[in-house]
Amino acid sequence: MIDARRVEEAGLNALQTQRQLFFDGWLLRVSPGKAKRARSVNAHFGSTLPLDGKIDHCERVYGERELPALFRITPFVRPDGLERALAQRGYAPFETTLVQAAVLDGATLPVHDRGDVTLVEPSIDAFVEAVAALRGSPPTQREAHRERLRHSPLDGRHVVAYADGEPVAVGKTAREGELVGVFDVVTAEAMRGRGIASMLVARLLARAWERGARVAYLQVEAGNAPAISVYRRFGFATIYTYHYLGREGECR
Repeated sequence: MIDARRVEEAGLNALQTQRQLFFDGWLLRVSPGKAKRARSVNAHFGSTLPLDGKIDHCERVYGERELPALFRITPFVRPDGLERALAQRGYAPFETTLVQAAVLDGATLPVHDRGDVTLVEPSIDAFVEAVAALRGSPPTQREAHRERLRHSPLDGRHVVAYADGEPVAVGKTAREGELVGVFDVVTAEAMRGRGIASMLVARLLARAWERGARVAYLQVEAGNAPAISVYRRFGFATIYTYHYLGREGECR
């Protein structure tokens, strides 16, 4: 049986940043990158202070850094009344994400191959540059991504798919014991639907299996049907969902 709470903890560990603060059990991440998980409040741990005061504090912290105050709402948030209190302040839900997991079996991982695509396991710097090129990331997001990967304490693997010498897809894993997370899977728009993402994910999961991973997890936006279809082939299924709460004009 897959432990959803443990998967949530592993996901938090996989996206660590030096730009984070703890406040009465809440984890405030203030990295100015693309990933909202790295620039939102994660109310995952115990809470003792009055709720309104805690929310006020979070709004000040993010405002001082010119970041929107975003709250990541999972089934594990504390206290239970957080979402209701934020709604009363005008916060609205957006971007529902599925957390999916699959039990790995190295003997049955699907094999994908394409003669016109080469998979390379590059340095962190080369991987970050490839991700930035595919996403069109500005310098601040690129550097925040680089910082997170360089300082991660987990066993990370990075893969870039090249066609005609150009990066056309990327993906990475972060392994913590028998759990491995799949992140940063991006395919160039012109190359989608050709099985490249499946090929890349197969390589990443095979490597993770070889290094002791037995359960994989990932996070995918609920409306991303093509990606969900790819992950379904590997046995991924939703174990819980989360969403964000933000104020009008700041849901981004």
